[in-house]
Amino acid sequence: MSIVRPTHDGETTAESMGAHRQDQARAPEFHRNGRGEAGTGELVRQAAQQVSELMRAELRLAVAELKSKGRHAGTGAGMLGGAALVALYGVAALLAAAIAAIALALPVWAAALIIGGFLMLVSGVLALMGRSQARRATPAKPEQAMDEARQAVAELKERATHR
Repeated sequence: MSIVRPTHDGETTAESMGAHRQDQARAPEFHRNGRGEAGTGELVRQAAQQVSELMRAELRLAVAELKSKGRHAGTGAGMLGGAALVALYGVAALLAAAIAAIALALPVWAAALIIGGFLMLVSGVLALMGRSQARRATPAKPEQAMDEARQAVAELKERATHR
């Protein structure tokens, strides 16, 4: 949302709430007709032009903001992927340490079998939990929003027929 405010020297500047703009809005310039005032047609034309310019400026701002956020999201996702890979190596080292610790009391193959069985148990429980959550997400359509939209349309139709 843009706000046009006069500055201390009498000129106008556009301030945007929550965002910075490169392009400055200007106060409307009225072309005078012979009577010293702008006609209604001219005012309507200027208002339409100003609304169009405002919408274009807002769209440019939104595109620039989304590009910036997209770059940050991509960088963040890459860093999270790198962190996950390093964590995977860390877990592998901890698993090797657990196998080595159990191997002090049992043969190495038995220690590896115990740790492997435990990991398979954990992965099975996670898979069942994931499947349960995935089933809740299907079908992938916004059912509540669609129901509310249908109700709104039905209500509007009902109001239109009662007039």
